Amino acid sequence: MLELSILGFLYERPLHGYELKERIQALSGHVRPVSDGALYPAINRLVRNGLVESRTESGTGAAPRRTLSLTPEGRAGLLDRLRSPKDVEITDGQRFFTLLTFLGLLPDPAEQAAVLRRRQTFLLTPASFFYEDGAPATVEAEPDLFRRGMLRIARATGAEEKTWLAEALAELDARPSPAAPADTPASPR
Repeated sequence: MLELSILGFLYERPLHGYELKERIQALSGHVRPVSDGALYPAINRLVRNGLVESRTESGTGAAPRRTLSLTPEGRAGLLDRLRSPKDVEITDGQRFFTLLTFLGLLPDPAEQAAVLRRRQTFLLTPASFFYEDGAPATVEAEPDLFRRGMLRIARATGAEEKTWLAEALAELDARPSPAAPADTPASPR
C-alpha cells in the first residue's frame, strides 16, 4: 500500500519527501500512520529498483531538499500494479481505497472496470466478521449489541459500495476504449 501510494502521488508530479509524506498521511494516516522509518526505506527501495529518481536541490535558506519523481519504468510499473492489483488490495477496504485513489490513471475504461469487477465479486460473496457453525452471522441473529453494531455498519457501507460499483461499471462500460495508435502515413516534404 505504501509503495502504491508513493508511485501514485509521484505519477501526478514530482514531490519533496515531506510533501509526499503529507499526501500519504492525508490519504490513510488516520487508519495506518506513516512513519519516516517506513516511508524512507520504501522510497530508497523504489530508487534502487529504478522506479523513482531522487535528486537533491539546494533550499532557499534551508537545508538541501530531495525531490522525488517517477522514472518511465516507475510509470509503467504503477500502471501494471493498477491493472493487476494483489488480492489483498481488492479485499482490504483501506487498501482498496488507496487503489481507487489512483485507478483513474489507467487510460482504458475496460481495465478500470476489470478491477472494479474483482471488488464487486468479492463483495457479493457472503461473509461476516463472525461465524456460527460455519455460516456468516447476521445482524438479526446476533445477540451482542456491539457485534450487531459492527454487522449493521458493515451491511450499510457494503450496500452503498455495491450500488456505487454497479453505477461506476455501467458508466465505464459505456465509455469507448482508447484506440490503438494508428500508423500515420509519412507526410510529403
